[in-house]
Amino acid sequence: MKMLIVFRKTLREMSREAWMLGLTLAFAPLFVLLYWIWFSGGSTTYGIALINQDRGIVLPDGSAFNAGGEAAAAIVGNVTYADGKPILKAIPASSREEAKPILENRQAAAFIHISEDFSRAIESARNGERDVKSTVTFGGDIANPYYMVAVNLAISGMENYIVRAAGQVPFIEYMEEPLGLSGVRTEFENYVPGTLIFSIILLIFLSSMTVAREIETGALRRLQLTSMRSMDLLGGITLAIAIVGALSITFAFAVAVLLGFRSLGPLWAAVLVGMITSLSVIGMGMVVASFTRTVSQAFIVANFPLALMMFFSGVIFPMPPIPLFTLWGHGFGLYDILPPSHAVTALNKVLTMGAGFHDILYELAMLTVLSLLYFSAGAILFRRFHLRSE
Repeated sequence: MKMLIVFRKTLREMSREAWMLGLTLAFAPLFVLLYWIWFSGGSTTYGIALINQDRGIVLPDGSAFNAGGEAAAAIVGNVTYADGKPILKAIPASSREEAKPILENRQAAAFIHISEDFSRAIESARNGERDVKSTVTFGGDIANPYYMVAVNLAISGMENYIVRAAGQVPFIEYMEEPLGLSGVRTEFENYVPGTLIFSIILLIFLSSMTVAREIETGALRRLQLTSMRSMDLLGGITLAIAIVGALSITFAFAVAVLLGFRSLGPLWAAVLVGMITSLSVIGMGMVVASFTRTVSQAFIVANFPLALMMFFSGVIFPMPPIPLFTLWGHGFGLYDILPPSHAVTALNKVLTMGAGFHDILYELAMLTVLSLLYFSAGAILFRRFHLRSE
């Protein structure tokens, strides 16, 4: 009997917080629906930066022959899904220097460099000769989980073309050139940049629960009776949490180094990226606090934006690109609306590939703009719902 009483009481309490119950019930079905929309077509494409420097040759009948161009077309055209959709996307590049920022921004998972004597090697093989050698170089950020998939598919497509074009396998030497330290990274080191940003994302609990505690204990109303402005309250809370964030990423970086992480970039770069990212996380925490009144409510609701930033920003694992438009020469995708996605890219560039400050200006700019937007949204909503009397 007592169990039934508790059961009815629990249902009544849950019905009073219908929106929280609705979020809890809708969360998993929503993710199932989103994954079905994004991945049911099986049309994920992997970018390949193609550097075709093959000079081509003139055949005895006077026609021009450029095997490099044909091989580049075959890599894209012959590597497809069962429904004929291409698996690889070719991004032309004239040199390694031009391909490097494409790889750093992860617009491409790898590069393929076809040397200038490729056509001559193919033609010599056709004629039964094997004295002409050629080199195909491939590489990229080996820490990119898409790297091996893209490289294996591209090399497979090229080898199929070579066999068809030459009638035999000519002497083609394959050479791999990783970017930065990506070629000597351990599995642990590959996860460090994302882990550093994850330490910042976790601040959403601290920020939302800190603000909610002010509401639950009545401290917010008492503070409103003084001459305190909303900017004083939010500014003080933000500063305190941002300091915690800086300490968190510093400690995480230090532990990673002690455990064997090798960085090509300085600690201050990681802290700078983390501090800017913390503004967006604190802003999201204030959004959560705007719709809650107790610490327990804030803790539960904060899990939803936490999951979004954790699983869809590349912190835990990379997401397939869903391009929307191009901004300042950089592709802007669906997941780029989440500030941590730019933070992860920036840290990978600096810590893994040794990129300089000027190489991450785009990521810092987007991170700053988005963080300010998130923070402003949080401040506006919090003031509207909890500081109306000001």
